[in-house]
Amino acid sequence: MLLSVENLEVKYGNIQALHGISFHVNAGEIVTLIGANGAGKTTSLYAIARLRPPEAPRVIAGDIRFGGQSILKTPADSVVKNLKLALVPEGRHIFGNLTVQENLELATYSRGKKDDLKQDYEKIFDLFPRLAERRKQRSESLSGGEQQMLAVGRAMMTGCTFLMLDEPSMGLAPVLKYDLFRTLKKLNENGMTILLVEQNAKLALELAHRGYVLDTGNIVAEGTGSELLGNPEVKKAYLGG
Repeated sequence: MLLSVENLEVKYGNIQALHGISFHVNAGEIVTLIGANGAGKTTSLYAIARLRPPEAPRVIAGDIRFGGQSILKTPADSVVKNLKLALVPEGRHIFGNLTVQENLELATYSRGKKDDLKQDYEKIFDLFPRLAERRKQRSESLSGGEQQMLAVGRAMMTGCTFLMLDEPSMGLAPVLKYDLFRTLKKLNENGMTILLVEQNAKLALELAHRGYVLDTGNIVAEGTGSELLGNPEVKKAYLGG
């Protein structure tokens, strides 16, 4: 078990976002969290990444363990540098005034000087040929799909082995969504562990090995991707049937 979230509670002021949820991710898995807006999916990712949302103070109870060790007191930069865990946030948050290449270079700040960055750049440009074509282009001029490619590529340039993604298909045309998810599957086949938050539940469950359903801060169902796709209650609430 690589990541273990144990009885996690998160409060923002008087609002309790998570009510003691527990889930885990094994090395080499794709695990998805699905649920309606406000269910606690993004809160879960931010807690794992040790990021504090700016809008309100946060109080946490329970535990988050990575590789068997609690990371509740681990600063966010150490999560990236030492645990090799990176987050692709909702909305991408790329630096629009910088080029594609410069965005990727920024993500390498925590890596050692001896790291073979050239090989990693080649890996990203092989996964996303459009980025190779636009490497000297300001990222604000990229399409939405290209910006999402850049956000994923930037996370990969941290040297991560565990990738978390928050709503990666949001705003993308259907063909680009499927292209992105095929790339995520390829990344996983090459050894990347993935924790995915995705509004498109059907697409997420078709990709994932396992999934958890969040509802107002509680986990209400779990199982393999195929089990959740066939669950009548999940179908009715999240799959349009």
